[in-house]
Amino acid sequence: MIENVDLSVVDWSRAQFALTAIYHWLFVPLTLGLSFILAIMETIYVRTGNEEWKRITRFWMTLFGINFAIGVATGIILEFEFGTNWSNYSWFVGDIFGAPLAVEGILAFFLESTFVAVMFFGWNKVSKKFHLVSTWLVAIGANLSALWILVANGWMQNPVGMTFNPEAARNEMVSFWAVLFNQVAVDKFLHTISSGFLLASMFVLSISCWFLLKKREALLAKRSILVAGIFGLLSSLMVAYTGDESARTIAKVQPVKFGAMEALYEGKDNAGLIAIGLLKDSDNSIGKTKEKEFIFKIEIPGLLSVLTGGNRDAYVPGIRDHVLGNQEKEILSVMEKREKGIFARNVLTDYQRADLFKDKEQVANIKEVFRSKEFNDEYFRYFGYATINSPEEVIPNVPIAFYSFHLMVILGFSFIMLFALSIHLLFKGTIEKNRWFLWIAFFALPLPYVASELGWILVEMGRQPWIIQDLMTVTKGVSNITSGSVITTFILFAVLFTVLLVSEISIMVKQIKIGPKH
Repeated sequence: MIENVDLSVVDWSRAQFALTAIYHWLFVPLTLGLSFILAIMETIYVRTGNEEWKRITRFWMTLFGINFAIGVATGIILEFEFGTNWSNYSWFVGDIFGAPLAVEGILAFFLESTFVAVMFFGWNKVSKKFHLVSTWLVAIGANLSALWILVANGWMQNPVGMTFNPEAARNEMVSFWAVLFNQVAVDKFLHTISSGFLLASMFVLSISCWFLLKKREALLAKRSILVAGIFGLLSSLMVAYTGDESARTIAKVQPVKFGAMEALYEGKDNAGLIAIGLLKDSDNSIGKTKEKEFIFKIEIPGLLSVLTGGNRDAYVPGIRDHVLGNQEKEILSVMEKREKGIFARNVLTDYQRADLFKDKEQVANIKEVFRSKEFNDEYFRYFGYATINSPEEVIPNVPIAFYSFHLMVILGFSFIMLFALSIHLLFKGTIEKNRWFLWIAFFALPLPYVASELGWILVEMGRQPWIIQDLMTVTKGVSNITSGSVITTFILFAVLFTVLLVSEISIMVKQIKIGPKH
């Protein structure tokens, strides 16, 4: 690994990856959710034989196809960046990170790609049932693709199922099932795909409301609202449930991130959940980092203790507990973890020295040390802390974590109300008369995108300074390249992605204005 890091390379590499991921995630969630909405609509068509449902399915399928093609292009670039900008990280985790991505390519991507051709071009050329099966397999394949990506990301948040090989200086998988069923990965997969279902439902609802506002395609719009409203309501409830589960897991495996999400510096019993709040700099500091305090807040007393510990008396550790340590609660400080990390690093240095001098007995002994559970639990799990210089380095940007989390939650609950209202008005038969609702639903279209991006900002910014939680910092994962090359590709990607996004929006708008062709 490199010892002297050009921080501008780190910053530009992070910016480039964030740029690519943000653009990529503008396309992917719609594919995840709209594929299932198509499958539901086509199922109704096959079961009822009503040609209007076929017409509805084909209209939304056209919009799905536009989004699908552009989303694939950004995803491929994202994977290449691991090799170009993050080669040290890729080497350190390649044996683990590579497996889920390979499974994605072999299983999910081929499944998805094979049947997408039948779905688009197979109308009236294959049987109704075969076409329907193809549409369902595209939906399942698209979501399986997401599964493997999220398994890889979940491992970065909570590394499990691996052992460190000192000979190769990399982590190697010892349990595929532990990696696959990592609690962070399970939570992340369920929360992410349900948010994609929600976003796609809002996409269908908003455009359907636009048709009603324009007094066009009323039957298509109402039937689309029926599917999108029910699917969206169920999805938004699932988003709320999985989000809560995900937060509980974060409290256990990434407690500093959890503290930042709630801007909780001092641990306490009977801790309240902040519903809304506004932060400012405090007079207190941890090292050189200013703490934040609330200008105002609306707090639900005791709820945070109940959600994390099961009762109001449960102690919820704050950022100070995890950074400076809390002996009473048996929480190690960052500097205590650093000592353990330095010990693990010294053992690795001893191995490399023994290997250099061909001391086979010492090499074999140290290999056994790295295989021992005690060494891994007590020392190697803090390996990354060896590179931490001051305790406050492990504190993520608290305002970003706090605001992204709370805005996401507020938007999430507003979606539940919007979908519930759409179903109520539709069954009451007054949805066309309530134009205020049609306008609100139409202008709500960007909000699920905002909520979805906020979720990823929380996940990745809240994880800082780690690229792999507790094992490797971001500065150690970057490639030994010049900042000039990263800046150049950053600008190229920014232009390319912007062109792709503008193209998608313009093509989408054109197709929506044209309406169903069949």
